[in-house]
Amino acid sequence: MKINHLTPSEEILMSILWKLDSAYMKDVIEHYPEPKPHQNTISTFMKILVEKEFLTTEKEGRIFKYTVAVPFDVYRKFLLKNFLKSYFDDSASELMKTLLDENLLQFSDLHQFFEIKTIGNPIVDHREKDESISDFIEEITSKKKSKKKSKKKKDKKNK
Repeated sequence: MKINHLTPSEEILMSILWKLDSAYMKDVIEHYPEPKPHQNTISTFMKILVEKEFLTTEKEGRIFKYTVAVPFDVYRKFLLKNFLKSYFDDSASELMKTLLDENLLQFSDLHQFFEIKTIGNPIVDHREKDESISDFIEEITSKKKSKKKSKKKKDKKNK
């Protein structure tokens, strides 16, 4: 089954049905938030959701019973994968970095998922590290001037 995006109105309707799991039209209307759309509008959305295979129908006498065909968790994973692909170059680590940078996630929150001890230190630009290491290496490997020459130069300057 191929899952498609839902419109905001379809998501509102599906959120009701995800809570109820299955329902009749009157149940959906009863749980719909204010301002409630007309019954025909809700019925149209229900038909669209059946066409998109988010709902199945079972006729009971003259009315239909609607049952969820795509669970909330499945749809949420679908949205998350599309979100990663569209906004984070399909990289979960980029998403994690953004969440940490924006203080939407704390390092302490990660401990509930991982049994590792981490220390949250900001990432240092590697170019800065490489330059400081290069400067240090150059300093310790450069040829040293002899003390005699430097003393002679000082003596000349003093005269």
